[in-house]
Amino acid sequence: MANRDDAFVGRTGTDAKPDPRLHKLCQRRLEYAVKRNPYVRYMLDAMKKAGCEVNLEKHVVCEPCGPTVSGGFDPEHRQVVLCENNIYSQGCMNDTLTHELVHAYDYCRVNIDWNNLEHLACTEIRAASLSGECFFWKETFARLKFGWKAHHQVCARERAIKSILCVKNITEAEATQAVDSVFAKCFQDTIPFERVPP
Repeated sequence: MANRDDAFVGRTGTDAKPDPRLHKLCQRRLEYAVKRNPYVRYMLDAMKKAGCEVNLEKHVVCEPCGPTVSGGFDPEHRQVVLCENNIYSQGCMNDTLTHELVHAYDYCRVNIDWNNLEHLACTEIRAASLSGECFFWKETFARLKFGWKAHHQVCARERAIKSILCVKNITEAEATQAVDSVFAKCFQDTIPFERVPP
């Protein structure tokens, strides 16, 4: 069994209370994403082809989490956790689920040490890059971050650093150093996609 430090941080130390209405809404958004979102469907198919088929009832759960995260991958329970109290739209569900499925895929295909900052940085870079979080239109119109030059790389780097800071009790300098040390290699790794999705 994994070390308790490996457990998804959103599950530890939260005093968020279950809300049946939010739980039902999360389940509906999950069902919609699985049926209709091409990136979610692609990742689920890739997991199956890699020998790690996802049983949605067992491996994907909606539950309340702490306030800083929308979702997480819990390697101890081999579950994608969707934070029903923090996922505010279908688009957020689609991005969060795809992001966490990238972590699940990485867990399936390589031996990730979740306490190794470089391993964590790599999977966070990949998840930010491949999940749709850094699509140009989202950065420009949703987050009001303007700029043409290398916007996708800048976004993936920034979001990977933020993700690490949400799950590890380290300084921003330590998170930045971990991301920068593996960025070039991990940003280029688009498996199971042929390239960064459009």
